[in-house]
Amino acid sequence: MKKRSLTLILLCAVLMILSACGSANGSGENTSNANTENQANATTAATDGSEADNKELTIYTALEDDQIEAYLATWKAKYPDVKLNIVRDSTGIITAKLLAEKDNPVADVVWGTAATSLLVLDQNGMIEPYSPAGLERVDAKFKDSAEPAHWVGIDAWETAIAVNTVELEKKGLAIPRTYEDLLKPEYKGLITMPNPASSGTGFLTVSGLLQLKGADAAWSYLDKLHENIGLYTHSGSKPAKMAGTGEYPIGISFGYRAITEKNGGSPVEVVFPAEGSGWDVEANALVKKASIKQVAKDFLDWAITDDAMKEYNKNYAIVAVNASEGAIPEGYAKNPLEQLIDYDLQQAAKDRDGILAEWTKRYDGKSEPKS
Repeated sequence: MKKRSLTLILLCAVLMILSACGSANGSGENTSNANTENQANATTAATDGSEADNKELTIYTALEDDQIEAYLATWKAKYPDVKLNIVRDSTGIITAKLLAEKDNPVADVVWGTAATSLLVLDQNGMIEPYSPAGLERVDAKFKDSAEPAHWVGIDAWETAIAVNTVELEKKGLAIPRTYEDLLKPEYKGLITMPNPASSGTGFLTVSGLLQLKGADAAWSYLDKLHENIGLYTHSGSKPAKMAGTGEYPIGISFGYRAITEKNGGSPVEVVFPAEGSGWDVEANALVKKASIKQVAKDFLDWAITDDAMKEYNKNYAIVAVNASEGAIPEGYAKNPLEQLIDYDLQQAAKDRDGILAEWTKRYDGKSEPKS
């Protein structure tokens, strides 16, 4: 009996304590409201990311290795506590990686990758529309026309030819000035070019020729060019670097990298083809994910600020804000916009798979091994 009485006493004490706790927390209705508020907060976190999530950002980019740190200086000054996970590779490889991760995306943001690639991602439902602050300042040619925007450009890059003048002089050969010049038999085995399946520069060059010449004439031209190609590389930069060393004295590459080789002391002349250059836009987008981080939007806002544009303009003659008025870095054509051919980015994106399949079938035998 004593044990039973003791148990009853303890049970009553517990009930009294629980009642007191309920009074301290307010009525049952208030508790329900608190739970509703917590659920709302959880929903907001799923949209904008938790505070912890907003301290880390994964960025996929095809920007050049030697550009990234300088570009990020003003971002890091403003957001010093955000950890950036930068995944950098050639455009084709970044595009393939994103497509492979479609059902389980890793990247939060794509920064400085070909607009044609972002259009392919968008066709696959992988882009979260977002119009960054200051979008109205971006030239209409270099941004998506939808509202909100699906992609926003930062600068444009174009086909250029890096030519080692010392090596050509040794061989008694003239500097090629046009696409047609590259077909001359004396250049057989001396030319490198990027593989368009792995390089954005390779793709804009091939796609540009198709839009410039028409399909039949362009494939006929590429068949003849193939006879003079010594190697197709998996990087848009590599042909310029190989021209710089003289390993292959003529490298079909892009303006920035060819100019960088020259400025670095290599005996390189930079040639922009007289017929005009194929081109693309280095662009940014928000990756569609279950949880969109606010810091990802902050990054896209920053990426088109004046501070960022000034850094891009140190390397590229054409930037997306005030594209016709930007400074022209040494080595570029005096009228860089006039160097660009008429080029439909949307059409290039639609044709991409077919172009790459045809190119691979015809020419991939001369591609360097994939690392």
